[in-house]
Amino acid sequence: MRTGRAARAGQYAALLAYLVFLAFPFLWLVSTAFKPPRELADLHPAWIPDDPTLDNFRRAFDEQPLLRAALNSLLAASSAALIAVLVATPMAYVMARHRTALARAATGWVVVSQAFPFVLLIIPLFLVLKNLHLINSVPGLVMVYVVWALPFALWMLTGYVRAVPAELEEAAAVDGAGRLRILVSVTAPLLAPGIVATALFAFITAWNEFFFALVLLKTAEKQTLPVVLTHFIGAEGVADLGPLAAAAFLATLPSLVVFAVIQRRITGGMLAGAVKS
Repeated sequence: MRTGRAARAGQYAALLAYLVFLAFPFLWLVSTAFKPPRELADLHPAWIPDDPTLDNFRRAFDEQPLLRAALNSLLAASSAALIAVLVATPMAYVMARHRTALARAATGWVVVSQAFPFVLLIIPLFLVLKNLHLINSVPGLVMVYVVWALPFALWMLTGYVRAVPAELEEAAAVDGAGRLRILVSVTAPLLAPGIVATALFAFITAWNEFFFALVLLKTAEKQTLPVVLTHFIGAEGVADLGPLAAAAFLATLPSLVVFAVIQRRITGGMLAGAVKS
């Protein structure tokens, strides 16, 4: 019993250390965002600012078009998440329910494609978008985000579809429901947590993405928020730390808000309401 308690205490201690490790960068970012220039230059910085100020936020909005960049990021991330889910959901259903050699090959390709580095993809994607006249455009960036998010979205949704018992669909078919009715009334509600989780993943990935946006977007009016954040770093590599921290803090808020709003749907019971009354 003592060994079990010691093991459990060790697990909790490891979990606490991991949480502290994850939270440290964000907490330090928040602290920096509210510090005046004098405290930012202090050789012995403190966690809590002695004289907190909102001047860094004002300067951040004055120096860079953060609102316009945030709207560009929101448009690109939301569109990419919606399109990726709409495309991946029916594909995942077919791959999960019809386990043919072609479906297994497609699943393997999905897994392998995640190992491709960004640099390997950017040149062919750039040439394709150039031929389509979509360079330096938000729709072109959305296409790239969909291509990048689709394999993992398909892999996630395939697992969710397989977790839905096929017996439920068979029971609905015995009751006289057609294929479309089964998909809409039986399968789709059970897949809702998985669809929401996949959309969240695609949104956060696109919201935080930097490399593709840097290469494909040339004019300041089209740039997304991660690209605009680099403008707080001067030509000599010296960062305007206060406004940069304030802008970076604001850039993290949408992801946190989205996750906080829909996290219950992600962790909700997968088979809630599956039992026939």
